Amino acid sequence: MKKQFNRMKQLANQTVGRAEKTEVLSDDLLQIERRMELVRVVSHNTHKRMVSCLQGHIGADAEKRHKKLPLTALSQAMVEGGNQLGEDSLIGKMMEVCGEAENRLAAELMQHELQIEKDVLDPLSQLAEVDIPNILKQRKQLAKLVLDYDSARARWLQATKSIISGTNTQALTAKADLLKEEVDEAMNKMELCKDQLAADMYSFFSKEGDYAHYFITLLEAQADYHRKSLTVLESVLPTVQAQQDSWTEKPAFGTGLDDHLKRSGREIALPIEACIMMLLETGMKEEGLFRIAAGASKLKKLKAALDCSTSQLEEFYSDPHAVAGALKSYLRELPEPLMTYQLYDDWIQASSVSDPDKRLQALWVVCDQLPKNNKTNLRYLVKFLAKLAQDSEVNKMTPSNIAIVLGPNLLWAKTEGSLAEMAAATSVHVVAIVEPIIQHADWFFPEDVDFNVSGMFVMPTPASNHNNHSDYDSSTIERKRPGSMLGPDADAARKEKRDGNVNMTNVGSFLWMMLVSVHPGSLSFASCKLILKHS
Repeated sequence: MKKQFNRMKQLANQTVGRAEKTEVLSDDLLQIERRMELVRVVSHNTHKRMVSCLQGHIGADAEKRHKKLPLTALSQAMVEGGNQLGEDSLIGKMMEVCGEAENRLAAELMQHELQIEKDVLDPLSQLAEVDIPNILKQRKQLAKLVLDYDSARARWLQATKSIISGTNTQALTAKADLLKEEVDEAMNKMELCKDQLAADMYSFFSKEGDYAHYFITLLEAQADYHRKSLTVLESVLPTVQAQQDSWTEKPAFGTGLDDHLKRSGREIALPIEACIMMLLETGMKEEGLFRIAAGASKLKKLKAALDCSTSQLEEFYSDPHAVAGALKSYLRELPEPLMTYQLYDDWIQASSVSDPDKRLQALWVVCDQLPKNNKTNLRYLVKFLAKLAQDSEVNKMTPSNIAIVLGPNLLWAKTEGSLAEMAAATSVHVVAIVEPIIQHADWFFPEDVDFNVSGMFVMPTPASNHNNHSDYDSSTIERKRPGSMLGPDADAARKEKRDGNVNMTNVGSFLWMMLVSVHPGSLSFASCKLILKHS
């Protein structure tokens, strides 16, 4: 108690300047002391933030930590979801494979966090919470010993002054001797503490490089964790991608023809076959087929159903215009037209031949150059369109009208200009290409076509038709020019068309029908005649 009182008295005197304060630490030790306090603070803050980055529970064993990781919970949910969906679902397959991958990633994360805890967090905690505080505790102890020394020395000096001015010299001398012993003892304790503190401070300063290496260890551990995680992902991705690529149930609209046929194992694209089979059943007598627009919602629903590869299409049989619209949409949404970009110039050049017979022969040569899948699907479509044209007296869809509304969906330039330019140039050529192909379908494609090629649909009952509008019987006539089998009226019509003696109103009507087929509601009939007048 007395020692504590003397310390407080000495501290008060030093505070007000009535007593000297002994400085026992050199300047370099004082600098190390300041650095040490800063290191303690930043190490503590870093440790705290690093712990918050961990997903597992700090201090838990490996098994318990792994179970508590969010990635483990995600893995379990994905695997369970995959099992519920089953092997028949691509989502189910993906979830099962990805769930297993997430579990492996969780295991890697657990090992990574254990390593971080051992090699970084524990040493940082030891430095911030144990090593530096112990040194600072010694510094406080030294401060107390310095106060004890200063207090003892002050009292001894006061005693020696009293001997000179006092009367009881013997008693004062004895007291001074006792105080001198106390001073010596306090100084010895202070020097021992000072030496120990200095040794610890210098040791801390010399180990700063070791402490800094903790952060290199952190980055190395993170790099190793990410490398291992990347290895896990790279081992899984090929499997996932293979399952995705092998899945046949993909949207048909907007997918390349070859890709769709390969995935579905079909010969004829599903939208083409499905729409034609439905039209054969209920749409052959429908007036304005392919020209009259269908309801947007019904068309959207049918396209979605076809994208799902469903054969349950009974509700759409009653709306042939929606079916025709879906067929046109499929053809137009192909990444490359059915009659191909590559042969576009050849088609245009062939349609420009002046002689009718030579023009047909040129078109046949280009048609024969089509890739196998394109040619097969074009043959299937043209055979149907020719069949549709046989009922033109009822449905008003002659080969010319069909070519106007459907031709722009079969062939277009890779880079189209404005709507007016397309109407006045490109699509006019396309109609001149498609119309004769429909007119002479059995000459371009003499083989018979089984429209129910996949067997998915019910064939319509054939109706007796005594008015056969086909140009000739392909089974009895050799491959001759179709023009040689047409009457003089047809030759005169071709000559009139070639010489340009065409009524302006009819041309305007043609352009208007073509534009409606590509962009419904885009231009009025009067606008089309105005475009033609100024072109």
